[in-house]
Amino acid sequence: MSDSPLSPEQRLSTLLAAEPYWTARAMQEQGSRFYAALGQALDAADLRNRRLLYVTWPDEIWDFYERGLLLEAAEAESVGRGAASG
Repeated sequence: MSDSPLSPEQRLSTLLAAEPYWTARAMQEQGSRFYAALGQALDAADLRNRRLLYVTWPDEIWDFYERGLLLEAAEAESVGRGAASG
């Protein structure tokens, strides 16, 4: 369970405002088969169904959201290094 200082409502608002790509990617790459499938569903979901996923599994999805932020930062760093050396 995450020790986020945000309230559940703030976390939901953050998730709904964020692009789901990195959360879904973290779920697909780092999760069990269940979470990988849930990540595929999240990637394909419209806003209404994303909200349903976020409300149903709030702690789990928040964990993968945070992992997704790390993936995004790592990719941005590797792309930045590639551009600097090229």
